[in-house]
Amino acid sequence: MSWGTELWDQFDNLEKHTQWGIDVLEKYIKFVKERTEIELSYAKQLRNLSKKYQPKKNSKEEEEYRYTSTRAFLATLNEMNDYAGQHEVISENMTSLITGELTRYVQELKQERKSHFHDGRKAQQHIETCWKQLEASKRRFERDCKEADRAQQYFEKMDADINVTKADVEKARQQAQLRHQMAEDSKAEYSSTLQKFNSEQHDHYYTHIPNIFQKIQEMEERRIVRIGESMKTFAEVDRQVIPIIGKCLDEITKAAESIDHKNDSQLVIEAFKSGFEPPGDIDFEDFTQPMKRTVSESSLSNSRGDGKSEPKFGGKSKGKLWPFIKKNKGAGPEDFSNLPPEQRRKKLQQKVDELNKDIQKEMDQRDALTKMKDVYIKNPQMGDAASVDHRLAELGQNIEKLRLEVQKFEGWLAEVEGRLPMRTEQARRQSGLYEAQNTSAVNSCAQDRESSPDGSYTEEQSQETEMKVPATDFDDEFDDEEPLPTIGTCKALYTFEGQNEGTISVAEGEMLYVIEEDKGDGWTRIRRNEDEEGYVPTSYVEVYLDKNAKGAMTYI
Repeated sequence: MSWGTELWDQFDNLEKHTQWGIDVLEKYIKFVKERTEIELSYAKQLRNLSKKYQPKKNSKEEEEYRYTSTRAFLATLNEMNDYAGQHEVISENMTSLITGELTRYVQELKQERKSHFHDGRKAQQHIETCWKQLEASKRRFERDCKEADRAQQYFEKMDADINVTKADVEKARQQAQLRHQMAEDSKAEYSSTLQKFNSEQHDHYYTHIPNIFQKIQEMEERRIVRIGESMKTFAEVDRQVIPIIGKCLDEITKAAESIDHKNDSQLVIEAFKSGFEPPGDIDFEDFTQPMKRTVSESSLSNSRGDGKSEPKFGGKSKGKLWPFIKKNKGAGPEDFSNLPPEQRRKKLQQKVDELNKDIQKEMDQRDALTKMKDVYIKNPQMGDAASVDHRLAELGQNIEKLRLEVQKFEGWLAEVEGRLPMRTEQARRQSGLYEAQNTSAVNSCAQDRESSPDGSYTEEQSQETEMKVPATDFDDEFDDEEPLPTIGTCKALYTFEGQNEGTISVAEGEMLYVIEEDKGDGWTRIRRNEDEEGYVPTSYVEVYLDKNAKGAMTYI
């Protein structure tokens, strides 16, 4: 079964068929490419879904992941990330093993096909040229034969005419002989051309064309085999990731099986146990006897007071002793003076460490720009050295501001550490006195609430309690403050990587909302959306305050 022998006269149809084969291959390449795009899109959506439900850092959601059920959910989210990664692997392997390889093969196939059909057309043109030569030789032989016949007839006519001179007859005879000789020469040439053409035609249809068509057939069969191998690879790429996807699903099942409902129930007890004793029985008051009547409410109050006489301090239950205290929603003092000494020392030390990290970052940027400026000075063609002076000046100002902030917080830290040099006995007594005052204030607040005739809690009682009890860190458990309103917008002049707690990363040119302007410390508080807000250096943004807030003001 050979195209060269079976399809010797189907040159045009073979040309159309092979072009169709290339079109099919290109269609398959497009199909695989779209599949890879779907896989990438699916993986991206899975990653975004996993990220969306991940717990926010430094938020109350992190506390919820103490429970085995929520930890299992977190494990599921992490496994979904790995699951998404396998779909990215499918996309990458299909791109490299199928799309890339077939694209190169199609280019080679087009060149090979072009070469084969060029040879076929060249062979056809050659046989057509030979045919034209044969036709020309045949027509010339026919014409010479006719000329020889006419010359012979003219000679015979002249020879039969008695009025014609002998010289004219001789001339006619010579002309007839010449024409006969020309006819013989044309005959010999026509015979030779005919034999040559028959030989060329035989070679064309039995050698050249079969060889060319055989090569085209082999090319087409290779194309068919190649597309079949690509389809096998298409399935194999999916099959290779099935074990890993199976492991992801096994881990999700394992996480689900690790859920312990008893443990979660115990964690609820530990989280919300107040430590109070239930109220005792209410004494029966007999109004039929002439005796001093007791007040039921005072009995209830005394009974409840007994339950509160020995509050338990420890763990998270300590924070639950403040159920009736209204927290001041305003921001705490900058020096954290509202905190107990030891907590204040930790907060100040944390602030000093953060400022030192910011200083180091600014110094690294300044050093990099200084090196760049030196390069520009030595090689002016690489850039203008003066173009970085403005940025260097800004960095110098930022570093100076941060150093002043460090000195301020170190002063407060030294003051606290002066009071608590090594956690002496006196310091422990002060700390104990602080806790005792807190306990007293809590009990007083609770008793005042219960002694009210209707059992309600008034705002005056809350305000009095606020004056007696300083705010502490564990008040955050009852903090339900509203988000700060926006006072304007800002545009990021430079990219800032917010790596410290309380800061937020911004990209150059990004538009954000301003919720707190610079208080003189070089930082502006901004918001991107409901869940993302933090501080950025004021010099990194261009601020536009609303006119109805504090008047238009721009930091550049």
